[in-house]
Amino acid sequence: MKKQASAVLTGDRYIPYEQRTGEASPVYFTNELSAQGLLDIFKRVSAQLTGKIGVKLHTGEPNGPNLIPRDWVRQLMEQLPGAAIVETNSYYPGDRATTQQHRKTLQVNGWTFCPVDILDEDGAEAYPVRGGKWFDEMYLGKNIKNYDSLLVLTHFKGHTNGGFGGSNKNIGIGCADAKLGKPLIHTTPGQDDMWDVQKEEFMECMTESSKAVADHFEGRIVYINVMRNMSVSCDCEGIYAQPVVTPNVGICASTDLLAVDQACVDMIYAMSEHDRSAMVQRIESRRGLRQLSYMKELGMGNDRYELIHIDDNDKRITAEDAVADVSPFVLD
Repeated sequence: MKKQASAVLTGDRYIPYEQRTGEASPVYFTNELSAQGLLDIFKRVSAQLTGKIGVKLHTGEPNGPNLIPRDWVRQLMEQLPGAAIVETNSYYPGDRATTQQHRKTLQVNGWTFCPVDILDEDGAEAYPVRGGKWFDEMYLGKNIKNYDSLLVLTHFKGHTNGGFGGSNKNIGIGCADAKLGKPLIHTTPGQDDMWDVQKEEFMECMTESSKAVADHFEGRIVYINVMRNMSVSCDCEGIYAQPVVTPNVGICASTDLLAVDQACVDMIYAMSEHDRSAMVQRIESRRGLRQLSYMKELGMGNDRYELIHIDDNDKRITAEDAVADVSPFVLD
């Protein structure tokens, strides 16, 4: 059951780095947008992954043009014996709404080289939301309990409702059960409009769901964001996604959920006005920045970080320098 709560209206307010407080977390970075680049940055955060590993990947609607390339993921999965891609069915009607439909879409999109576990195929299980104001618990796909560790492999991009889709969205929506969890996030109970939860309230609900996942895998979860083919549309829009106008950047990875999403957002905001305008408009119009401030309020990580550039002999770059001049990180 969803609590009665009110959202804090801060989702269109970008907080400059110098105004942030607290500790700083390491965020690894590579410009190398390739299978090798993904493998190299994965090695920097892989030590926390033990036992049976789930790889939370948005596998997309049929023939989506902007997904993380299959061959990159295939080469990564070859380094993880016994691992499986994990997904859940979609809340909205379409080609992933049922397990049968979802399996067909996985075939179309070529996710056939390793096991894919649809976590809510056999239903849901409730997990606690510690400190949540909207929820005491969130319904996640039941099969999540079968995994010891989670690698959150995210295509960083825009999102129709969330403003942007980073690691927080990937697990907050992507691990929630389609029949019980996702409706709690998207819809006020008793409403006919399945998308009536929007803006700051939606960001907070999604983040509380994400917290349930992160807390469950505490110490055994890592995050990789691939900043490539960044449409303002999510991969759930498939072939109907808006054209890509934001430049490619690279790949960020961290054991800190907030830090890795914050670093990606900072790199967007540090671009030229021409390059960032579409993505910033999408983020701010949906109040997507509330994802970041609410993660901090819930103690889900640090919004201060130090970039470790693995292409440059692990050169450490302060975030102040990185956001002052993003040009070394933006690819032509």
